Formats: sequence, C-alpha cells, structure tokens
Amino acid sequence: MEVRKICCIGAGYVGGPTCSVIALKCPEIQVTVIDKSAVRIAQWNSDSLPIYEPGLDEVVRKCRGKNLFFSTDIETNIKEADIIFICVNTPTKNFGNGKGRAADLKYVEGAARMIADVAVGHKIVVEKSTVPVRAAESISNILQANLRESVSYQILSNPEFLSEGTAIEDLLKADRVLIGGEDSPAGHAAIAALSSVYMRWIPAEKIITTNTWSSELSKLAANAFLAQRISSINSLSAVCEATGADVSEVARAIGMDTRIGPKFLKASVGFGGSCFQKDILNLVYICECLNLPEVAAYWQQVININEYQKSRFSAKIIESLFNTVTDKRICILGFSFKKDTGDTRESPAIHVAKTLLDEGAYVHIYDPKVTIIPSLYCTEFCVDESQIREDLSHPSVTDDPESTNQVVSVFKDAYSATEGTHAIVVCTEWDEFLTYDYAKIYKGMMKPAFVFDGRMILDDVALGKIGFHVHTIGKKIGRRANFSRSWGTLPHV
Repeated sequence: MEVRKICCIGAGYVGGPTCSVIALKCPEIQVTVIDKSAVRIAQWNSDSLPIYEPGLDEVVRKCRGKNLFFSTDIETNIKEADIIFICVNTPTKNFGNGKGRAADLKYVEGAARMIADVAVGHKIVVEKSTVPVRAAESISNILQANLRESVSYQILSNPEFLSEGTAIEDLLKADRVLIGGEDSPAGHAAIAALSSVYMRWIPAEKIITTNTWSSELSKLAANAFLAQRISSINSLSAVCEATGADVSEVARAIGMDTRIGPKFLKASVGFGGSCFQKDILNLVYICECLNLPEVAAYWQQVININEYQKSRFSAKIIESLFNTVTDKRICILGFSFKKDTGDTRESPAIHVAKTLLDEGAYVHIYDPKVTIIPSLYCTEFCVDESQIREDLSHPSVTDDPESTNQVVSVFKDAYSATEGTHAIVVCTEWDEFLTYDYAKIYKGMMKPAFVFDGRMILDDVALGKIGFHVHTIGKKIGRRANFSRSWGTLPHV
C-alpha cells in the first residue's frame, strides 16, 4: 500500500511533534494534524506554538504549508487519509469504577466514532495514545460495529516513547519503533505500510513488530521500569541523608555496573509529567483486574516512594526554617516537571507549593518557560500566570482559590522572585539556574538565607561560602554524619 496522506487526530504533545517529524522526513507524504479546538489549531498555525519543545519550531517552520498542515476540518482529512493516527489524551479516571487508577478512554472512543462516521475506503488506524492492554480491540469493535459497505480497517498499535524536552531528538534518532498488529495477511500488509513511513529515516533493524497486545503492554512496562529506577535511587537518597553518604556518589558507583547502567539514577524531589504516574496506576489497575494483587502492590510502591520523596523534601524545608514558614516568603525556582518543557502536569513543584501554602507561606514562583511567553503586546516577553494559578487553584490543592491567589506571586526573572525571600527551593533542573549570580541573590534575601536543591544541580560548597544554608537531596548537611545516632537506628547484622 502506497502511503500518500496521513491524518493525526489530536494536536497535543504527541501528535504535533510526531507528525512534524514525519512531514520533515517524508516530503512526498501530506501530513495533517486535526483537532476540534480551533484555538489550538490557530496556535499551531502561528509563530507561538502551543507547546515548547527544543527544535520543534524549526521543524514546523520548515514543513508547515508545504506538506504539514494543521486543521479543524476533521471530516475531509479522515476521508482522504491512508493512515490515521489517534493521538488523544488518555487521563486517569477521576470518578466511577477504577477512579484514580484506570485510564479514561472516552477521547479514544470519540476518535474511533469520528472515524467510523465519515471514513471511506480502506484505512489503517494507528493507536498512538498510551492505552491499557486490549484497547485496540475496543477501537476495532467500534469500527466494525459501524462498518459500511466498501469500508475496511486495520488497527495497529504504535506507542510513542518520547521524553518531553528531547522529543524531537527522540523521534529523529529513535531507540526503536514498535508496531503491533494482527497476525494475518491484511495485518502484515498494514504493518508493512506503516513501517515504510518510518524506514525513510529509521534503520529497519530498529523497527520491531509484535502482536497488538505486546505492543500496548510494552509502553506501560517501559515507563514503569524507568519510574522504578527513579523511585529506587530516591529511596536511597533518604538513607544517604541519614548516614552521611552522598547519593550522587552512590549512583555513580552502581551506575558503572554494566548490568545496571547510569541512566535514570539521578535523585530528585520526585518524578512528574503526564506519563509515569498515569501509566503505573493504569498498570496497577490492570493487575488488580487480572487478580494479581502481589504484582499490583509491587508497582503501587513505585508511586508510594515518589509521593514519600515529595513529602519528605517539603517537610525538610519547614523543619529547617525553624519549624514554621507562616508569613515567610519562599521562592520556588522551576514549576515545570522537568527542564526544556513548559508542561506542569504532576509536577513536584505543585506538591511543594501546596505544602508551603498550607503552612501559611507566601510563595514566589519563577520558571523560564511556564511563566515567560513571547507576546505581540510586549517589547520582549510577558509573564503568563494562568497555568501556575490554574494548577494551584485546583480542588486537589486548595478549597479556597481566591485566598491562594493572594499569597502566590509569579515573576518574570529569578532575581526579582528571590528578593526579600527567606529561602529558595529548586524544583526543576533548568540550565539557566546554574548561571545566576548567587552572591547578588544572597544580598537581597532575608538572613539566614536557605537553599533547598531538589534537583542536585547547584554547587553546595560555593553557595555555603557565600553564606547560604544549603540542603541538597541525598546529602547530609555538612557531609559529616553523626554515626552514633545514625547507625544506632539500623538493625544489628
């Protein structure tokens, strides 16, 4: 099957970058991203894209209007497409059966029904959203139940393995492309058609084909394993702080073991983002439904450690500030869940801010991408407070949004954000945080001035010489352990 037109339902973090790179590498294929949101499509067609991702602007500018299009014309593009990607959101359910764990597939079902309503001819429907195992079967059931004469479908699973902040690089130099499909002549033909698209730039040996269910489970498993490593090193960071060990030294030592490797062994305030927690909770729910309680409990503990790490870090801030932060001003540097993205979903900074607000603090916030946006009405950049205030006004954070807004201030630079504060809390590992004049920042702060490094990026020794009281995840203060006290709590060997 010759692929001439590709359509993607969903103009979000997955659909936009994925289709932009496909358009870049396949100039002979027309790629159209469709979405019901006229506002979002307008952003994709503007100079200010709706998401920040290094390298994305350049790719979109190079292809947009040539073979890359963003449109709200859903019917026409579905009719004309040879391959249809489903790249819609699959949030965790917040009500009903499976609340807090199961994936909500209403958007996936909605996309399937849109395809069933208007499709003509033969379509390859590609499930790219992160979904529970056997979700492709649900898509197939909807399409087959609404099958019209002269229309046929093949359903494929092609999960994304993108990391926000490096998504373009991940697409251009993918570790692997996974395609799951039906074990039949028609299924093999569909897999071959989709593979032919990726083989324009991905070596054939990196394109893995499986059955549909293995493909779906592999996505959940990959995120679960990565999150597991983070929770593992974070659990050890607590031991390091209690004993005088340095978690960065421990991570380096175990990471040199070729059986383990160094990746995802950086201790921090905790993982966030749209995938890790959601996918692990989904995996827990699947295990419970399959009557595998021991397996479910194992993966649930990965989430529990992550929550413990955020709570432990927040408690350390309060304890260090003489057990009270009431009416104190605390500056949070970084609000996105990781550097090089403006995404704040499940960001540890939200948990830290909530704790400080609950304890009566005034919170100052600065983030290079969440708070600063280009604007036609400013000479350079404007502060956009909407996302931060929306996150901190959520019912899970506060039941009094108006009062919360009064004690939260959002700033356009770190120097004004830290002025007059009692402490700095680093929640995101932005590179620019390494370039600041901390002596200047120290002069403008209340004394004693504290730094709580939740990402292990700052030079604690240099900051200490300036006069800061520095607390770094995974390090005991002063690096000198009180062994009689620390080891006394350990079981005898």
